[in-house]
Amino acid sequence: MKKFILIFALLLFTAGVSFGQFNFGIKVGYNASKLRTSFDSIKSSFNSGFHFGAFFRIGLGKKVYLQPEAYYTLQGGIFDNNLKNAVDNWKQKVTVGTLDVPVLIGFKIINLKVVNWRIMAGPMVSFVVNSSVKNLSLTGPIQNADINKLNWYAQVGTGVDVLMLTLDVRYQLGLNQMIKSAKGSTGLPYSLNATNNMWVVSLGVKI
Repeated sequence: MKKFILIFALLLFTAGVSFGQFNFGIKVGYNASKLRTSFDSIKSSFNSGFHFGAFFRIGLGKKVYLQPEAYYTLQGGIFDNNLKNAVDNWKQKVTVGTLDVPVLIGFKIINLKVVNWRIMAGPMVSFVVNSSVKNLSLTGPIQNADINKLNWYAQVGTGVDVLMLTLDVRYQLGLNQMIKSAKGSTGLPYSLNATNNMWVVSLGVKI
């Protein structure tokens, strides 16, 4: 992890020196995540969370820019196994805290001195730093050890800048299974194949 952060910082410094258009900012926002499974009987719902961190914007021209970010996100979802006439139905809430590092390429559709309108897209790597699984009814199969600690996503979205303020709205698509399978204390195997998709809304300030 330390090597990754050092390389990341070095790349930012090099890019900033090379292109000369460099902005740093802080951001905070709301996110709504949903863990989808391959089981028809297991229902999931959107879970509200938040995120905060920093972003860097490096100009690659008048309208194109590179935007690496690093922020902490609290996210998760609720799994509800609710079969008719079943005595072993269960309900669990999964909460995950992650260090998220997206690297986005953006394009300014409107680029004025006071305001601009942007679109952006790119990959994101996500490191799970803390997690919890809470049983809301009977004991379910998911445990902390079942949560994948390294996950990949694709982000796409749009944003507006007004003076030093920046507002972004993005959709985050899970590219791998955050929870592939679970067995737990029940002994029943579940190939959950759960991917995590998320809406992300953030407000930032360029410093």
